[in-house]
Amino acid sequence: MAVEESVWRYYQKLLGYTDEELEKFRANPGNEDVISKAPALTQRTIVFEVVSSHGCASQHKVGDKFYFDGSGNLITKLSPKKICISALTAMAPLITAANELFYAGVDSNALRFRRTGCHDVGLQCGGWGHVAFQIKVQARGKSQ
Repeated sequence: MAVEESVWRYYQKLLGYTDEELEKFRANPGNEDVISKAPALTQRTIVFEVVSSHGCASQHKVGDKFYFDGSGNLITKLSPKKICISALTAMAPLITAANELFYAGVDSNALRFRRTGCHDVGLQCGGWGHVAFQIKVQARGKSQ
């Protein structure tokens, strides 16, 4: 799908690119594909729900949810006030995988490995605790 010039200029401004940088950006065919699908991506919400938790210093509990927009930006007003950096770094690869499926035209919820966990190995392995999360991608505004 061809991207209109005004959309390219929007991204140039958003990313702070010079005209030369924009040309380099445009030369990558993957960028045009992603940008052409961006409007549909904005209609999606990525949700991580805590499915197990023990010994979490940030107090993340089973049922807590972390919300991201379709691009992977944390929606702070919907997410817990305190968020452990280990939780966020564990979620990042699954957000990337879900978006790659979307760009390829595959339902992001078809992701086979939908769970991840914080980097703390838990008390039994010499850490403090451990929290596990499950990803779900849904239409924007649904069940928020």
